[in-house]
Amino acid sequence: MRTLMFGALLVFAIGAVQAQTAEIAATVTDDQGLPVADAVVVAVPADGSARPPAKAGERPRAGVVDQVDKEFTPKVTAVLVGTAVTFPNHDDVRHQVYSFSPAKRFELPLYAGVPAGPVVFDKPGVVVLGCNIHDWMVGYIYVSESPYFAKTGKDGKAMIAELPPRTYAVRVWHPRLEAAEETMQKSVDASRPGRVDVAWQLKLKREVKVRRAPGAEGRGRY
Repeated sequence: MRTLMFGALLVFAIGAVQAQTAEIAATVTDDQGLPVADAVVVAVPADGSARPPAKAGERPRAGVVDQVDKEFTPKVTAVLVGTAVTFPNHDDVRHQVYSFSPAKRFELPLYAGVPAGPVVFDKPGVVVLGCNIHDWMVGYIYVSESPYFAKTGKDGKAMIAELPPRTYAVRVWHPRLEAAEETMQKSVDASRPGRVDVAWQLKLKREVKVRRAPGAEGRGRY
């Protein structure tokens, strides 16, 4: 009987906590009304409150950006500041991943398989990834200072859940966004528990792909 009562109290407590949180449902489309994938939506508390402190014993966050068929997978990755990201190479050729972005400058030695250690992204901003061997390889890591973020799927939708109820400055970023990220910001009143919907229609730059080198599909020394 005591076990049943404890279980019921635990379910009630979890439900009560969930009922006290808000969530932001974002929809991102282009200027033709088509869904936009790989858009990063970030919610920042308007009152400037700091992000929740790390819990005792909590492991540092980890992320993964694969290299498959001589492309970065996923193309866009969103992480929290302080996240350690590994770059495993699943191709049968070697890669040399690097970035010259101010938010994180780094260069991994030419490697196959998994590099010796992860790269810690300790500053907020957008990090553009490249490969010194394969020029057409381009990827992006969005490093967020706020823990409240999500990336849109193929349907152009993203959900930021378990938000403390308050007003948020919500902005969106995409690799081909024509306007500055700051101009894409909206004030969202999520001061009451429940769901709030927000939508953007973005004007995107034309996608330009670097042509693969002749014979790139074959087996070379790299």
